[in-house]
Amino acid sequence: MLSSVRLVGFDVRGAIIDLDGTMIDTLGDFHAALNRMLAELEMPAIERPQVETRIGKGSEYLVLQTLRLHLDAAAADARYPQAIEVYQRHYGQINGQFSNAFPGVPEGLAALRDAGLTLACITNKPTRYARELLQIKGLLDFFVAVNGGDAFPRKKPDPMPLVETCKQIGLPTASVLMIGDSQNDALAARAAGCPVALVTYGYNHGEPVRAVDADGFADRIGDLLAQ
Repeated sequence: MLSSVRLVGFDVRGAIIDLDGTMIDTLGDFHAALNRMLAELEMPAIERPQVETRIGKGSEYLVLQTLRLHLDAAAADARYPQAIEVYQRHYGQINGQFSNAFPGVPEGLAALRDAGLTLACITNKPTRYARELLQIKGLLDFFVAVNGGDAFPRKKPDPMPLVETCKQIGLPTASVLMIGDSQNDALAARAAGCPVALVTYGYNHGEPVRAVDADGFADRIGDLLAQ
């Protein structure tokens, strides 16, 4: 049996780590892809703050909410099938070009792994883009599993991705720490029975992250080893 590590008051043997806003600052990628989509659809560009508050609930939500900045709900719904196809094409072309790992992330992941934890990544972005982005940024080899929003029938904040990923890595949910940046991550963890810690620098839909119900907070991922 793997030895456990004490993190935010819990003895854990693994960690599931969110991608956007937790490991990598992908706002630039989202902003670029959305504006290329809007240009192709002959719609006005949007600013970075309008993108930041909509990150974290998957590409479908991001694209639909972006359309609703310019169109009423019915018109946005009608344009959505074309828009999501155009967006995914542009995102695939620029994935990783306008993003960077947050400070301390590579070192933090190495510290968690070296402490004996099994690491997995869960994100609401498509799995192929998630794996590609992690590879580009030199982080993929830290993870024994990477599951995107298309890996399971439901996405965060539903607990299914956490529960199923814990099964994949062979650990009970109570012994796997969820590390994220938003209420979505915390809600999924609570429902799955995982302890949860949030980083303080992410997106969280524009809301104060320390107001979220979590077991701990950290300015850098590696700081969790001291909690």
